Amino acid sequence: MDVLRGHLEHSLTDPGPRIDVFPARKSLRSRASLVIFPGGGYAGLADYEGEGYARHFSAHGIACFVVEYRLGAQGFRHPAMLEDALAAIGTIRERAAELGLAADRIGVMGSSAGGHLAALSLVGHGRYESSTSLRPDFGVLCYPVISMRDEFGHRGSRDSLIGESPSPQAIDEVSCELHVTPATPPCFLWHTREDDVVSFQNSMLFAAALHRSGVPFEIPVFDKGAHGLGQDLAHPWTLTCLHWLESR
Repeated sequence: MDVLRGHLEHSLTDPGPRIDVFPARKSLRSRASLVIFPGGGYAGLADYEGEGYARHFSAHGIACFVVEYRLGAQGFRHPAMLEDALAAIGTIRERAAELGLAADRIGVMGSSAGGHLAALSLVGHGRYESSTSLRPDFGVLCYPVISMRDEFGHRGSRDSLIGESPSPQAIDEVSCELHVTPATPPCFLWHTREDDVVSFQNSMLFAAALHRSGVPFEIPVFDKGAHGLGQDLAHPWTLTCLHWLESR
């Protein structure tokens, strides 16, 4: 496992996010790679949604990059997390040839709040100028937080991301379903109807927005399973996801 560091061009004094590298351990037809943002409510980082995923998918031929991004629990607020996500994407794309990657097959993956950060990078990559494209080529969103509005939003993630008393404008800025356009990359989303931490309606909101904009997506919704089911790497979600990734 190697380590990269990345920064955005507008913030050269910032050391940038730590990126742990897990090379593909066999070939995959698509040469897709995953930039992974672990979940944890923007208060921590769940290892099984980072290194756990990376070891699993790298064993199936997908190079993985686990990003240690800044957190609300450390005193940071939006857009610090988005900056770290985009810095990681840009750094990996800049070094794609060196790393043996296809520069046009770099996707993002995240679970829960990490899924929100992945979705935010899918819809918010145009916020910053860069000589290297910061746009992910696709997204894999696992039981993601999508909306920060009161009906389906996850309050803990929202508090850590934008503070406990955000304005309506700040809430809408980080509600990803409001910012989907025809330029948003294709997505694979999955959720469970039993999730009582992050409602599956978050995934449905994003899928509906993708559909309205004509963006391709796949969205298996499993009936059973608690929040955090991604740690069960024997669950059918992994095989379904791998099949989808082979088409990227």
